[in-house]
This record gives sequence, structure tokens and C-alpha cells, in this order.
Amino acid sequence: QLQLVESGGGFVQPGGSLRLSCAASGFTLQYYTIGWFRQAPGKEREGVSCIAGSGGSTNYADSVLGRFTISIDYAENIAYLQMNTLKPEDTAVYYCAARFGTFSVCHANDMDSWGKGTLVTVSS
Repeated sequence: QLQLVESGGGFVQPGGSLRLSCAASGFTLQYYTIGWFRQAPGKEREGVSCIAGSGGSTNYADSVLGRFTISIDYAENIAYLQMNTLKPEDTAVYYCAARFGTFSVCHANDMDSWGKGTLVTVSS
């Protein structure tokens, strides 16, 4: 059974950092494309970042480019989202999702498995 579990969310002041983790079980991230998505209160879900499990291409939403970094620890089978210089508008529930295969972009409707999310709150 494929399972994704996010962790690392919390409360942080503007300008702070958090690292989100997405632990995978039942499958190997190397063969999947991993995406991070977020949904703020009252807003639609949006894609944040995407990485091919093979260690290929990564991409980022314009709103997080230069501040967030996506990565995979193959030994631990965990995907990460390092978030720096956080802003109040980054406040959202963050989800990781996986899709079998190698893709250059992540579309929410194409993802096969989803975690339950972790809440990030950025506020002074």
C-alpha cells in the first residue's frame, strides 16, 4: 500500500525557515515524480514544486522560486521541501503527492497518491 506522510509544519515568523518531510512507504521514490502542493484557507490548491524521482528536473512556482528547495533522500526514501524566507502568504496546508514515472511537471489531477498534509503558519 502506497503511503505518504508529511511532517515538519508549524508556526514560524516571517523571514523564518521550515523543512517539510514526506516519508514514503510501500514504494520507492526513485521511480516516482514527487510534487508539493499547498492550499490556503479559502483558496484553491496550487502546485509549489515538483521533482522527478530519478534525480532529474525540478520546478517551482514563481511565488516560491529562490526561496524553496525540493529534494529527495533516496536512502531514507523521504522527500523534502526546504522553505526559507517565509512570508505570511505561504500560510497553507502543504501536501506531498506522488505519480509513478518521470515527469517534468506535476499536475494535481495526475498524481496517484497523496499525504494528509501538514499545516504551515507564517505570522508575526
